[in-house]
Amino acid sequence: MTPVTPVTPEEMRDRLRPFRDKALARGIPAEDVERWMDTARPCATLGTGGDGPVVGRFGGPLMLPVGTPHPYYPFVATIDLAALPADATDLPLPPDGRLLLFAYPEDFGDLADMGNVVYVPAGTAVEERDKEGWAWFENDDDYQEVFAQFPQDTLRATVDVSLPYHYWVEIPEEPRWVPLPGHPRSEELAEVWAETYDDIASSGRLRLGGYADQEAVDTDPVGRAMTCALREAEAGRREPVSDDLADWVLLAEWDPWIDGLEGATVHWSIQRADLAARRFDRAFTTVFRNP
Repeated sequence: MTPVTPVTPEEMRDRLRPFRDKALARGIPAEDVERWMDTARPCATLGTGGDGPVVGRFGGPLMLPVGTPHPYYPFVATIDLAALPADATDLPLPPDGRLLLFAYPEDFGDLADMGNVVYVPAGTAVEERDKEGWAWFENDDDYQEVFAQFPQDTLRATVDVSLPYHYWVEIPEEPRWVPLPGHPRSEELAEVWAETYDDIASSGRLRLGGYADQEAVDTDPVGRAMTCALREAEAGRREPVSDDLADWVLLAEWDPWIDGLEGATVHWSIQRADLAARRFDRAFTTVFRNP
């Protein structure tokens, strides 16, 4: 498939034509299909192949600003924001500098923050650090075996279009789970998107922006990050955060494909206001794993 760069809403809708055709053929009313397509977002798929521009790499040297404390979690990737294609996402990302992503791809079931994000502005003095400087793994062979499988490769970008993979929202009373507001056919539409995705978007292990996906998804994974961050704030372990999901966005998503942690997906979520303010330290990292 030849990559197409969706810049305008009209171009994104044109690229979604296979989705629209299949949804209509399934008998989903046109107005429901059109409303679902109105939710489309641009996103950047970062893969290790293709002919897109080089925008970073998995692994490689860990270059942190001088004096910055070593992040708690293992180093995943560096993204050169200046190299990203224009309009690659609808996120208010900085126009330049580098974004460093850290995470451990396991869900320990305690709703803990499982990663870090560090923004390095252009021109910042940096120093190379030990990529295995996270002491909590130091004497654990299992963790070392996992980290040894972290990818090490150049990342190239393709600008894609994204639709929701989730289709339910949780409510406090019965039936507890209902279709997304304004989208009574959301479950069917999400299923059509899953079936037509390969005909529309490219594949890659890291994505910026768009909608969050995982092996089993019915509610928005970004909502889980918000819930976890709210609990952390209530416990006094982080600054207060918004309880309105509309204020949160997916920053990045990683599919590790690591032996022993099959079915794991890492999501870095952040409040849009924090993103605009360059408060990447307030991102929250969640991991879904379906062993």
